[in-house]
Amino acid sequence: MEDVIRSLGFLCLGSRLKRIGEQLQADTQRLLDCLDVPVQSSQYPLLAALDRLGSLPVGELAQCLGIAQPGITRSVALLAELGLLEVSPSDEDQRRRIVSLSQNGRRLVDVAKREVWPRIEKAVADLCSDLSGPLLGQLADIEDRLAAASLCRRLEEAAGPVQ
Repeated sequence: MEDVIRSLGFLCLGSRLKRIGEQLQADTQRLLDCLDVPVQSSQYPLLAALDRLGSLPVGELAQCLGIAQPGITRSVALLAELGLLEVSPSDEDQRRRIVSLSQNGRRLVDVAKREVWPRIEKAVADLCSDLSGPLLGQLADIEDRLAAASLCRRLEEAAGPVQ
């Protein structure tokens, strides 16, 4: 059967990237399930950000991950329920919530950095190893260009305002 998204090329690039991302996340989740890791693959970037950057307010966490704040808020609540995160009010502004790794969260991230993340990275690197042209560089260029001018802006510049 014809793969319509693939056959439409650049027209469906976003759908194709989303589909690839969803497949990578599903495959990663299967690996995590086999290793009895209690976290969803989509939540690892949040844990990695806190490991790398330290405690952060919810808004800054959302910003550094490029994910909408409601999604981060839901993930933070789930991970806090699992005992992997601690959430406390900011000293400067009681309305702001500061998120940090709990002791269990730090342990999980340490194990993931040693045993899980290298496996996932190797599998994705192997998947991409014989592609022509540096895929990550191409994706970075696309992201940079979209940040500089959205698709709507590009369409307006080319053909007038989008209806």
